[in-house]
Amino acid sequence: MRHDALIFDFDGVLIESEAVGNRHIADYLTSIGHPTSAADSFANFMGLSGQAFLAAIERWIGRPLPDDFHVARKAEDDRIMREGVEAVEGAVRFVFDLPTDLPKAIASSSSTTWITRHLDHIGLRDVFGDRIFSGKEHVTRGKPAPDIYLHAAAALGVPIERCAILEDSPVGATGAVASGAHVIGFVGASHCGADHGEKLRAIGVHDIATSFDEVTALLS
Repeated sequence: MRHDALIFDFDGVLIESEAVGNRHIADYLTSIGHPTSAADSFANFMGLSGQAFLAAIERWIGRPLPDDFHVARKAEDDRIMREGVEAVEGAVRFVFDLPTDLPKAIASSSSTTWITRHLDHIGLRDVFGDRIFSGKEHVTRGKPAPDIYLHAAAALGVPIERCAILEDSPVGATGAVASGAHVIGFVGASHCGADHGEKLRAIGVHDIATSFDEVTALLS
């Protein structure tokens, strides 16, 4: 391995939740009179969480969100938590094929409850143990600040400069690049369009991978 530790974003890297979630947001906004495509949702909201996520949607529609947005989102989140979200193609095999002694962690904008539920669903929960970190819970500033990646590296006991990060969203990639790690822009999930790699390149990621086989080659 060219690096001493590997840090994963979660949504859109290990599971296909970016595609599921952004389609739901697009459908909801369209239903309340603000035509929005899944591509619009990906471009404007992907990788955000908390108040930054809500503010981005309100900028897009030009008004405060109606109260039933939160009701609709909770219902969708409850459904997904019951049913689970499938893994990105190749993700499970890739993680199991990593050296068992390689320090690895997840650094996500999602809650640890969300992450662990879906790690259980795809069979990777035991691989990461307690090395699951949330920008909502473990740091004051979430993505696009670099703090969650720095927190994960410190927890692994590896200098951030010796870590590689897998990121799919522009918001996440911005923080990953700022952290000082080697950043691989991952565009192998179903939500990534043909120009997604170019967007990540413009942010400053070091490499682009269109599949986990390409990630393996880049790390070797």
